[in-house]
Amino acid sequence: MLLGAHIGTSDGLVEAVRQGRAIGCESIQIFSKSPQMWAGPPVSPEAAAAFREAVSAEPRLATAVHHGYLINLGSPKAFMLRRSRTAFRDEVARAELLGVDGLIFHPGAHLGSGPEAGLRVIAESLRKTLEAYPEGKVRLLLENAAGQGTALCSSLEELQTVLAEVDRPDRLGVTLDTCHLFASGVDIRTEEGYGSFCDRIDRTVGRSMVRAFHLNDAKAELGSHLDRHENIGKGQIGLAGFVSLVRDPRWAAIPGYLETPLDDRGYARYAEDLAALRSLLTGDPPVLSAPPVAPPVEKSTASPRVARSARSRPGNARGGPAVRTLK
Repeated sequence: MLLGAHIGTSDGLVEAVRQGRAIGCESIQIFSKSPQMWAGPPVSPEAAAAFREAVSAEPRLATAVHHGYLINLGSPKAFMLRRSRTAFRDEVARAELLGVDGLIFHPGAHLGSGPEAGLRVIAESLRKTLEAYPEGKVRLLLENAAGQGTALCSSLEELQTVLAEVDRPDRLGVTLDTCHLFASGVDIRTEEGYGSFCDRIDRTVGRSMVRAFHLNDAKAELGSHLDRHENIGKGQIGLAGFVSLVRDPRWAAIPGYLETPLDDRGYARYAEDLAALRSLLTGDPPVLSAPPVAPPVEKSTASPRVARSARSRPGNARGGPAVRTLK
């Protein structure tokens, strides 16, 4: 697996590449604008060209853009859906200009219309987007959800429903977040559990459609449906729980991006998580021990979007907006 992390762009796009490589990233994920805004300043052609050149100068560096958090491609509300589709097309345009490998996005929430209706709207949103970019090269990657509220695609089966409905395997794929998997009830901590998970992939989305991973430990217990990331080895999955995934040769060329919490040491915290994951690649695997007791987590009554917006994001070690300007 190409191990890397989500890197902030407040110091510039090229600097994000440098900062990622400085901590040993083989893959970097960025925001192309503030994730808390519907629109952002345009990416200049000069900045995009410099970013592409910086990436191409590296012998091996996978890249992805993560979309903003306001977008809901499954909304039953006409105004919100139009706004989301417009914003998503802008995200695609930015990703195409930057020349990244993938655009990772949360499919959306049905907000009471029901899973079947919501999945159908997501598929329609993606079809319209692909029609707007018939020559596009960036692969659009649906990220699995933790299952909180009415969020869709917390299961491989729902992800496959959307993929089958759109039927564009050349332009679509999935990103699997380990914290979200665990929160939705998928236990990859043992060989048996991991094997069962891989069998489900083969029966649903298919191995070839898995194009990225988000590597996050989980604060909350198995099946909690809570999206609470923890540093590698410090949560309920535990360091040993990542052994099968990281060592699996089927994912050798697939990027795995950290989205783990940062502290006042900035990306040095990422460096520790990367070192922990790389320690699994050699020698005897660590023994799976009992996970720490999950701290009590108050279930928010706010919408998933509002709850997510209130949290600091992994791409921003210093607090404040994750993206200030793209230069």
